[in-house]
Amino acid sequence: MKGKFITFEGPEGGGKSTQIRELAAFLETRGIPVLLAREPGGTKLGEQVRGLLQDDAAGEPPSPRTEVLLFLASRAQLVANVIAPALEQGVWVLCDRFDDSTFAYQGYGRGFDLDALRHLDTFATGGLVPDLTLLLDLPPDIGFARIAARQTDAGSEPDRFEREARAFHERLRAGFLELAKRDPGRIAVIDAGQSKEEVAETVRKRVAARFGFGGEVIR
Repeated sequence: MKGKFITFEGPEGGGKSTQIRELAAFLETRGIPVLLAREPGGTKLGEQVRGLLQDDAAGEPPSPRTEVLLFLASRAQLVANVIAPALEQGVWVLCDRFDDSTFAYQGYGRGFDLDALRHLDTFATGGLVPDLTLLLDLPPDIGFARIAARQTDAGSEPDRFEREARAFHERLRAGFLELAKRDPGRIAVIDAGQSKEEVAETVRKRVAARFGFGGEVIR
């Protein structure tokens, strides 16, 4: 039996990485094999691309069109070398961002045509669609307050996307919500402004309901 493909999406500061780890632990206690992945990245080639996209590792920022193509190149490598083989082996794959981020960031955020992006994405992924997408939604001001606190604790600097203007982040949040409105059967919107524990419980309940864990109490 093929594994399930679950993606986590949302604006900056929504806690995707934390919630992916929480969900992985929940699934593993039920005997489900899990693989964690992230975008951009997840492969040796993809991690190099991640540096180009987020940290200007090439010494110059990519143009908007180059940005799109770099994301898709990283995704194509990740699907071919990691996600698709794992799913075929019955492993559940939890991915920190996938194609909805392209539609939100480069579509709604940068203004590229969504239909054109979807055609390119289908080529990159071979038509792979997540079984469930968990959209961790919150306003940009809350997200950036969390990011600032995290960077202070870690002594790190904001990446290229975190440095974008507030208007850009307002557009991409609206884009994510519009994507969810258009595909409510796949995309579940979760209020990421709740506590970490409340979000994790909501995530577990959504996953259990979607994949039929029965009537057990989800803790």
